[in-house]
Amino acid sequence: MFDALRDAGFDIETRNHAEAILAGDFPGAVSGLIDALAAFRLTAAEIIGSGGGQAASTMRLRDALYRDGWPKHEFVTRTIVDGVQREAISHEIDHVKRARAGTLALEIEWNNKDPFFDRDLENFQRLHAQSAISLGIIVTRGAALQAAMPDLVEGVLRAEGIGDAAELEAWGMKERTSRQRRMIDGALRLGADFPRAFARSFVADKYGQATTHWEKLATRVARGVGNPCPLLLVGLPLSAVVAELPAMARGPDLFS
Repeated sequence: MFDALRDAGFDIETRNHAEAILAGDFPGAVSGLIDALAAFRLTAAEIIGSGGGQAASTMRLRDALYRDGWPKHEFVTRTIVDGVQREAISHEIDHVKRARAGTLALEIEWNNKDPFFDRDLENFQRLHAQSAISLGIIVTRGAALQAAMPDLVEGVLRAEGIGDAAELEAWGMKERTSRQRRMIDGALRLGADFPRAFARSFVADKYGQATTHWEKLATRVARGVGNPCPLLLVGLPLSAVVAELPAMARGPDLFS
C-alpha cells in the first residue's frame, strides 16, 4: 500500500498486522492519507522559522488531513461504580478518521520532546484495548531528513548571504536561546564560520537527539511500547524539502 511513499523516501513501518487492517477495512482513508503525505512540502527556511506542532509546514499537513475528514478528537473514558463516577481519563488525538469498520487515530510529532512518543503509543494502547480505535498512526521527521538538518540550515544562511548575528536578525530571526548563543560563540572560537556555527548549534538545540524523530520512535516501538495496538509509523522524507513552495501553499511570514 505504501510503496509509492517508500519510493519517495518516506520511512514506513507497520506493526501488529496494521497494513492488512488498513488494506482490508480502511482503503479509502489510506488513499486520502497517502495523498496528503505525498503532497507535503516545506522549505529549509521554514526549518529555521518553525515552531512545534503549530509550525506553518505542519499546519499545512494538518489542514490537508482536516479537509479529508481527519478532525481532532478527545476520547474520554469514565469509570463508574454503583452510579458514582470514580475516574475520568481523557486522550486528545490530533486526527481521527471514522469508518464503518472502525476508527483510526493519528498523531503528528514534528518537533516535540521525545517522551511524547511514549504518551502517544501508550494512549493508542489503552484506546485499542477499549475498542475505541482500530489502529494508531504516528508521523514524524524521517531519518534522512533528521540527518540533513544541519546542512539544510547552513545552506539557507549561505544562500541568503548571512554572515553574522546582525544579518541573521535583519533577515528576520530575532529570537535565539542563550544556549544557542553560547554554542555559536564556542564554534566561532574554534574556527567555524557563522553559517556553519549557527546551523550546528541551532539544530542541536532545537532538533536534537532528545526531540521527536524517526530513530527515537523506532527504538520505542522495537521495545514493544504500544503493543499490541496495530501501528503505522511514518517518517517524513528529505525529498519533502524544496527550494520554494507553490504560491497556493505559502503561509504567513516565518517569523511573524
